[in-house]
Amino acid sequence: MQALQGVDGRLEWGDSPQPACDVGQVRIRVAAAGLNRADLLQIAGQYAPPPGSSPVLGLECSGVISEVGAGSSWRVGERVCALLAGGGMAEEVVVDARHVLPVPEGISLLEAAALPEVYATAWLNLFQLARLAPGEKVLLHAGASGVGSAAIQLCKAFGNPCWVSVGSAERLAYCVELGAQGGVLRGEDLQGLSDFAPFDVILDPVGGDYAALNLQLLGLDGRWVNIGLMGGRQAQLDFALLLLKRVQLTGSTLRNRDELFKAELLADLVRQVWPLFAEGRLKPQLQQSFASSQAEAAYATLASNSVNGKLVLRLDESLG
Repeated sequence: MQALQGVDGRLEWGDSPQPACDVGQVRIRVAAAGLNRADLLQIAGQYAPPPGSSPVLGLECSGVISEVGAGSSWRVGERVCALLAGGGMAEEVVVDARHVLPVPEGISLLEAAALPEVYATAWLNLFQLARLAPGEKVLLHAGASGVGSAAIQLCKAFGNPCWVSVGSAERLAYCVELGAQGGVLRGEDLQGLSDFAPFDVILDPVGGDYAALNLQLLGLDGRWVNIGLMGGRQAQLDFALLLLKRVQLTGSTLRNRDELFKAELLADLVRQVWPLFAEGRLKPQLQQSFASSQAEAAYATLASNSVNGKLVLRLDESLG
């Protein structure tokens, strides 16, 4: 089957072995796959797939089930999306059946490809790890990103006022339209976030550059979840302030979590989050889709840091 890999910093379509569908797994004929910043790191050789995972790019996809292994309740022909450790940007993918989600009512397969990774990430880090309670205040760095867009909508749905840091006035307006209370532009007035502090929870994909500021902005018993290193891996912190505020700092990744952890996370997502799509309280934020032949342009767009929401690569347009 044809699949997309990152080889020596380049994107290459090529033949990849067709995996067998074993007990507890399903095979999905892929309609579309979502792009994520982790893909950029993998292409650059800086983020290898977890041991045993596919080297093919793609941490989420949508499509139609074409084969069901023993022990699964899914049926051939069902429209689904899936969270993956790799392999989504291919004609087919085989995945643990517990990591497969139904396509929400009223959502296209193209839109569904943009859901699993960002909603799983936002739900895990805000509501499971940070234990966000109704009414608590949230700060989302990179608020217009895919994860940020999902997080804003979840905060609005569950009664949590949130603020953002973003790269432009246009992106700030986008976040406010989604439900954010307001925010600042990172290149102009990041310290302006102090006007909205203290925050109970900060979700941060930036890391190093923002670390000292995050500590200042958090209130007593604040929770700070770091999910990325866009601003570097080194920082200086005032640990006296960390102790005085009783701040909890959590480093979090999703891709290398074990199969059971992901299964339980997605089961919780289906129970508590997926019904909100049918109610119209959550909406996929798909900015643009690209044909499979446009993969380089798609990743260049992602790397530009100008995307509001998500980008998706179309793998099989016949599936609709």
